[in-house]
Amino acid sequence: MVYLVELWESIRDFLGTGGDVLYVVMGALFLMWVLMIERYWFLTGVFPKLKKQIISDWDARKDTTSWYAHKIRDAWISEANEKLNARILLIKTCVAICPLIGLLGTVTGMIAVFEIMAVQGTGNPRLMASGISMATIPTMAGMVAALSGMFFASRLEARVRRAKEKLIDSLPHH
Repeated sequence: MVYLVELWESIRDFLGTGGDVLYVVMGALFLMWVLMIERYWFLTGVFPKLKKQIISDWDARKDTTSWYAHKIRDAWISEANEKLNARILLIKTCVAICPLIGLLGTVTGMIAVFEIMAVQGTGNPRLMASGISMATIPTMAGMVAALSGMFFASRLEARVRRAKEKLIDSLPHH
């Protein structure tokens, strides 16, 4: 319990140092990871059952060679593909937006530095350092968030592609 309190205090101090923009980065990062975890859960828990159902429906058909049967097969594959690719674009958008949110933090931090310089002059380096810190930390946080998301999002896309290919291979096309 003490460890969790210390962890929360550390996170709160980090968020305070980087400014309010870090809350937005944290929100985008949280959304991105919730979506990625949901997609991994779908790929490992839900899609195998869906694939099994599609294959059993195909195998139960008497006609698998006519033009009509091929269109049904294509429709089932298309529906499965839609389910596989659900929310992938939103995940990629979260990955792309994290550095931009960090850049927004840089701009607001630099504005704070310039305001300090305008009011206090350049004689107070401590005040300027806090503004520069507020400018650089959100950029770093946005980049780290995007990097963590890029790696897992690309792996997720590869798994989705393989799952679709395996489904297609499982449905004989006569």
